[in-house]
Amino acid sequence: MAALEFIRVEQLTKVYTLGEVEVHALCGVTLTIARGEFLAVMGASGSGKSTFMNILGCLDRPTSGRYLLDGIDVATLNADERAELRSTKLGFVFQNFNLLSRTSAAENVELPLVYSAVSVKEQHARALSALRAVGLAGREHHLPSQLSGGQQQRVAIARALVNSPVLILADEPTGNLDSTTSVEVMETFMALNRQGITIIVVTHESDIAQFAQRRIIFRDGLVVTDERKGEGAFIPASLAEEGQNGKAVPGGE
Repeated sequence: MAALEFIRVEQLTKVYTLGEVEVHALCGVTLTIARGEFLAVMGASGSGKSTFMNILGCLDRPTSGRYLLDGIDVATLNADERAELRSTKLGFVFQNFNLLSRTSAAENVELPLVYSAVSVKEQHARALSALRAVGLAGREHHLPSQLSGGQQQRVAIARALVNSPVLILADEPTGNLDSTTSVEVMETFMALNRQGITIIVVTHESDIAQFAQRRIIFRDGLVVTDERKGEGAFIPASLAEEGQNGKAVPGGE
């Protein structure tokens, strides 16, 4: 049975004007992402991957093209509706953790709920549940300075989880971590993905991308590589789909 389509972008373009110069960040990107996929997005600086992620996160709007998220044409939404979409369906994780230094782990996780209709008691209960989900039970009263880098990033992941998102967007989430801690953080993402959450991670690191089921690579505003996992390695998406339909693929049995 085919996976349900969750994200569709069609001929997505983004042009920035810097003085008299036009910068074409995206040049007609078309692709789909299934519900529950774990996708790694790669590419050199200036390739378009960050612009692509900002559009998926409803933090920026394309110059042209369509973006459908869970059946919703994002272009038809006003600013308040996009903000509502971000707060109910999306979770964000960044390279620098972005935690408040004088605020406990639980209070940092509660932040997305502060302006919601959720009661203070429920906010705290959700924060504790999210911290348990990332293996930080018992650390809820710790300040960021009392936590390791990996633990701080897991607090950031818990904060992304507190609104029960269906999509988590992570921008270089292991960029400030050592290799051992990076593996721990990526294993946390894998566990969340097994629960059905769609995960999209931007990374420069090939070993980090190996945790994903699918890898796309941007160059000059276009997707130049689209590969899915097969026998432990990435193979072109078209061949992977043939394998799922019962046809032989390179490296398969």
